[in-house]
Amino acid sequence: MLVRDAMSTMVLTIGPAHTLRRSARLMSERRVGAAVVLDPDTCGIGILTERDILNSIGLGQNPDHEIAGTHTTTDVVFAAPAWTLQEAAEAMAHGGFRHLIVLDDQEPVGIVSVRDIIRCWAPARRRSTTLVS
Repeated sequence: MLVRDAMSTMVLTIGPAHTLRRSARLMSERRVGAAVVLDPDTCGIGILTERDILNSIGLGQNPDHEIAGTHTTTDVVFAAPAWTLQEAAEAMAHGGFRHLIVLDDQEPVGIVSVRDIIRCWAPARRRSTTLVS
């Protein structure tokens, strides 16, 4: 199975000036664990994850004053839609992260997460009925 088969095509894109609170609200509304941060001044693509927000709050920083650009990972490992899920999982394990931005022609087209990979690899849950006598 390939990354294109598992990735989420709902890509939340934010700017580096978004506050962490606004970023968290948008991520929560869309039920995603990461946002792609596009910085028009640097032409760079970064990622802000729920872990980044949690770390900031854990340090006592104010999410209304902290901005995404300060907490964005810019040294990003990108996946290609044609990667296998094994390649994506190995990149995540090697880098210690849970999300990969999927690029096609240098444009973000999706995000693949550990959860996406598990959903593809794990057998579908079957509902079982327990009979009580």
